[in-house]
Amino acid sequence: MSVTPDQVLDCSGMACPMPILKTKKAVDALQIGQVLKMIATDPGSVSDMDAWTKKTGHELVGQEQSGGTYVFYIRRAK
Repeated sequence: MSVTPDQVLDCSGMACPMPILKTKKAVDALQIGQVLKMIATDPGSVSDMDAWTKKTGHELVGQEQSGGTYVFYIRRAK
């Protein structure tokens, strides 16, 4: 992925809703346009992040999956 994150948040080992709560806090701390790379191991985070970015208006600019690890790139939109 060619997105360079401004911050990395590792939520490995956390179950819902912790990855979403920590992601919200981290995104809120970013400047508009900055990107957060969030790493999770919860398979439910795929649908959670999709729904959360649609609900909040932030942009899910990319996601990757490798084994049991899910990586999301979220750009703060507002």
